[in-house]
Amino acid sequence: MTGALIIPIVLQLAAVAVLIVEIIIPTGGILGILTAGLFGYSLYLVFTGISPAVGMLFIAADVVLVPVVLFAGIKLLAKSPVTLKTSLSKADGYSSQAEDLAGLAGLTGKAVTDLRPAGMAMINNRRVDVVSRGEYIEKGKEIVVLLVDGNRVVVKKNEKD
Repeated sequence: MTGALIIPIVLQLAAVAVLIVEIIIPTGGILGILTAGLFGYSLYLVFTGISPAVGMLFIAADVVLVPVVLFAGIKLLAKSPVTLKTSLSKADGYSSQAEDLAGLAGLTGKAVTDLRPAGMAMINNRRVDVVSRGEYIEKGKEIVVLLVDGNRVVVKKNEKD
């Protein structure tokens, strides 16, 4: 390796390092501009100081190297300590649906507030946010739970009331 190649190669490696830092620490493009400058100055040194053929080899290497580094950087970012590693899953005890709401389907209760169409109802001695199918249900009327979809409890007026 000739002495003339050492500085352009060091500049290329520095550009790759700055590109990785830009992936981890977003700076609004400041490090991206620095990366482009490092790549550009390295290519300038190679084209003017060594030969155009070696400069083309550097460009070919950059065309392969930059996308690979970007792809690897994004993949590594997902596993790095700077990212959120906690995922909300049912196995960890997280659920968007309260476990006790699922058993309300088919039960009856009373409307605590007017349902226009949403409101509160007392079902199994518990206040529950409910929604009717669109109809108005007066306070104190008996209701029947039609379905539970997530945290949404759909009710209708009990026909016996």
